[in-house]
Amino acid sequence: MRRFSDRHTVHTLTEINVTPLLDLAFVLLVIFIITTPLMENSVNLIVPTSTDATQSIEPAQVQTISIDKDDVLQFNGETVDAAGLESRLNALHAAKPDAAVIVRPHRDLSVQKFISVMDMLQRAQITKAGVSTRPDQP
Repeated sequence: MRRFSDRHTVHTLTEINVTPLLDLAFVLLVIFIITTPLMENSVNLIVPTSTDATQSIEPAQVQTISIDKDDVLQFNGETVDAAGLESRLNALHAAKPDAAVIVRPHRDLSVQKFISVMDMLQRAQITKAGVSTRPDQP
């Protein structure tokens, strides 16, 4: 009876095992497939440079849109409905293409109501829009 097995002694591998490399490549591919659509949903923002920041806008030329918590829209202090606001914004853009508008939403206002006003500004092609906020009171 033989005590030793018929196995050969230690031998070296002549080819590389690519299975772990392929596993890693497929995991990375899945990660890129999942994250790529998330990167495409971005918003194009025009950030002012230092020369734009030094140019001030006269406060008398700034138009103000106020939104109450009860969905009451006011354009420069006058109560308007949504259709009237959109027509006024279109007329404002026709008269002054570089007009600035500040939106003052109420703190408890639904986000969707605020977004609908911002959509009106975009449809009227008004690019200088800001949101007025207040700091928290301690």
